[in-house]
Amino acid sequence: MENLLGLLRLHVIRGVNLAIRDSRSSDPYIIVRMGKQKVCTRVIKKNLNPEWNEDLTLSVTNPILPIKIMVYDRDWFSRDDKMGDAVFNIDPFLEAIKIQNKLGGLPDGIIMKIQANRQNCLSEESKIVCHKGKIVQNMFLRLQNVECGEIELQLEWIDVSGISP
Repeated sequence: MENLLGLLRLHVIRGVNLAIRDSRSSDPYIIVRMGKQKVCTRVIKKNLNPEWNEDLTLSVTNPILPIKIMVYDRDWFSRDDKMGDAVFNIDPFLEAIKIQNKLGGLPDGIIMKIQANRQNCLSEESKIVCHKGKIVQNMFLRLQNVECGEIELQLEWIDVSGISP
């Protein structure tokens, strides 16, 4: 792939307190978009607190593109219902990777903290850490355009052939 900087692995951990879209529950799944790329989780039936524990991978060619998370309720005989969305940027995450590459590695621990604010969808502080030589970012995203719900994710960078962001 031309201009490939690396791969971003999104570990979609779980949803918390998702909106009801069927009679008493929902059948949630997640679509993740970055530019023209689109990846999806599986559907978890009848669950407002689903645990996906699923890895989705995006090819990063343009690091300034935002990542959009969209949560839907699967409907079998009509259009799927929207259950909220969230958007985030990977700029701070890529900055931590640059620091690690520049220093030739980092000890385990916190590299950077990102505060939740009105400009991001974080529901709490997000930490970028070095763990066993890998840079990971844990985040809880507050869903927008919906009455309730959060998504827990973990980001991990996969370097391809010595290229870094």
